[in-house]
Amino acid sequence: MPTDVKDPEDPFNAIVDAPFDSALSDRYLVYALSTITARSLPDVRDGLKPVHRRLLWAMRLLKLDPSQGYKKCARVVGDVIGKYHPHGDQSVYDAMVRLAQSFAMRYPLVDGQGNFGNIDGDNAAAYRYTEARLTQVAIDMMDGLDEDAVDYRPTYNNEDHEPELFPGLFPNLLANGAAGIAVGMATSIPPHNAAELFDAAILLIDQPDASDAQMLEHVKGPDFPTGGLVVDSPNAIAEAYATGRGGFRVRARWSVEREKGGGWNAVITEIPYGIQKGKLIEQIAGLINDKKLPILADVRDESDSAIRIVIEPRSRTVDADMLMESLFRMSDLENRVSLNLNVLDKTRTPRVMSLREALKGWVDHQFVVLQRRSQYRLDKIADRVELLDGYLIAYLNLDRVIEIIRTEDEPKPIMIAEFGLTDRQAEAILDMRLRRLRKLEEMQIRKERDGLEAEKSTLEALLGSDARQRTRLKRDMAKLRERYGPETPLGKRRTTVSEAAPAREIPLELMIEREPITVILSERGWIRAMKGHADDAAIAALKFKEGDGPAFAFSAQTTDKILLAAENGRFYTLAADRLPGGRGFGEPVRLMIDLDGEVGIVALLPASRAKKLLVAASDGRGFVVQTADTIAETRKGKTVVTPRIGAKLKIVKPVDPAADYVAAIGDNRRLLVFPLTELAELSKGQGVQLQRYGDGGLSDAITFVFANGLSWAMGGETGRTRTETDLTQWRAARGAAGRMPPTGFPRDNKF
Repeated sequence: MPTDVKDPEDPFNAIVDAPFDSALSDRYLVYALSTITARSLPDVRDGLKPVHRRLLWAMRLLKLDPSQGYKKCARVVGDVIGKYHPHGDQSVYDAMVRLAQSFAMRYPLVDGQGNFGNIDGDNAAAYRYTEARLTQVAIDMMDGLDEDAVDYRPTYNNEDHEPELFPGLFPNLLANGAAGIAVGMATSIPPHNAAELFDAAILLIDQPDASDAQMLEHVKGPDFPTGGLVVDSPNAIAEAYATGRGGFRVRARWSVEREKGGGWNAVITEIPYGIQKGKLIEQIAGLINDKKLPILADVRDESDSAIRIVIEPRSRTVDADMLMESLFRMSDLENRVSLNLNVLDKTRTPRVMSLREALKGWVDHQFVVLQRRSQYRLDKIADRVELLDGYLIAYLNLDRVIEIIRTEDEPKPIMIAEFGLTDRQAEAILDMRLRRLRKLEEMQIRKERDGLEAEKSTLEALLGSDARQRTRLKRDMAKLRERYGPETPLGKRRTTVSEAAPAREIPLELMIEREPITVILSERGWIRAMKGHADDAAIAALKFKEGDGPAFAFSAQTTDKILLAAENGRFYTLAADRLPGGRGFGEPVRLMIDLDGEVGIVALLPASRAKKLLVAASDGRGFVVQTADTIAETRKGKTVVTPRIGAKLKIVKPVDPAADYVAAIGDNRRLLVFPLTELAELSKGQGVQLQRYGDGGLSDAITFVFANGLSWAMGGETGRTRTETDLTQWRAARGAAGRMPPTGFPRDNKF
């Protein structure tokens, strides 16, 4: 048990003996609660954090109304940190700056003069240079502070008082939104349109049990100060508002501007909320410099007071929607704004509310404010009527009152005793000026008293009837809605809520700049890509490591996918744009894929060369496969051919679209020709027997057009080819043994 050791001379020197873990836990809990309830989370009733509330309160006491002149922000910050908010001056000034930024606040609460930052991300000038005053929105929020509408509390040093919250009839929490990070929880509320919130609140007054779906008939979605488009589906928006958690996808607003000659540019006029324009343009420029979006040529910032970002395509044939869809995916032109409606309720307990609950909390607060302001007015009327009754008594007994005042040393107790006056009435009569002692004044007093009695009856009826209170609140909201209606510049909806079309698959060639290359793979597995399409002489002149030489060489494009087939039947895919450059010897291809050093490479070719491939193992079994089925997504590759034990993948050849026959020749120098239709088309497997062998296996196979005959190279340096058109004697069913090839067929048994 902790024991207290107190110093009788100075109680602040008391030493508390307590376990360290419990002491630390207790103090951290106090800190956490203070952060949650008095710093980071807004109140559902006025939507403000303490620092914002104190800023506006200090500005009000400085009489910085919209009709008055500006005052230095340093003066405001000084008053706030000196009287109400004992924190750093920079943090207070930063909060004040945000209240003045039209791109951060949907309805700014501070009217700033000077440099208050901009949407490019530039900081505001120091507070000794800038000036500020309140906006009409802030005045509307504080309306009723002088009418006992809310409670006041002592300031941190007990030298002054400040309001616990603001009573005004403006839905600031949802209209301006909020963001904050506390201990163990956070809040993120996007801004909304005030007129829509008023409409939803009026619906709640009429139908307190209205559903979330009914709320969304009025509140379409967020309304950001920077505009843009919310592209979520109605169901996603409804789910977010019903639970108080979710998010909204916000896109930039853009249009196409046509130029003479058929060219065009995409012009962005609104960017997503919370995105700095300067960093956004740097991000898009980075895509151009890194060649991540070849169809994009340039980006220009032509903004003045309005945003204008010009996106220039690589050519006029580029599809505008495809270009912008790519930019939405690769840049902050599309951004997600989160919703976490975590606020303090009327008991100052943090909890996540739905849209309906948040509006209901604000409406309930307005009923309390209406009742308190009405009661305050009734009390003022009672005080005034008491004085007016005393004045009337004085006028009815004017001569006697004057006599008492002239003759008595202490007229006040005598007047109280003789006329039955109260102390306040007697004091008021004694303080009355002589010029008011006339008949006209008496008539005015009676008229004023009758008016006050009528107002009193109205207020008493209001306080005694819930229906009258609902009617009065709806009337007040409708009147204030006119100031923030959709037909006003401030109240007009800026953000369009429109579900985006389903995302389109962006072709790979849009992401990679198309350039010609020549891919070379050496016998030892070193791969490289030369720029341009090299001829045979250039390839022959290439240098290789000692004992190494060319194995495969072909022309391709940087947008191609390169297929590599291994003896074990696995196919691997390489991105042509990521191959090492032509300078030097390249890099080992086995470092790019998971291929054992003992497994040989059978083929290397671009996937775009043919839609189908002829694949066959050394034992003569094979099939036709769609090229798309051989493309692997990972470096582990994809099993396409599963050779029998002792066999290896031997043949990978493109299938000519016009081909109708297959020619196969074995190690035993037997040639067989059979229809392509007899060969199975599979996506994976061993396939069927192409040719039967007594000994040896398959040497080569190819597809061809039967009517054109079978051609092969004659050999030597002449480059001549021979074509055999009469293939009748070699034509047989698939799986036959075949016959000796025509005279002059290559001795290596290769086509």
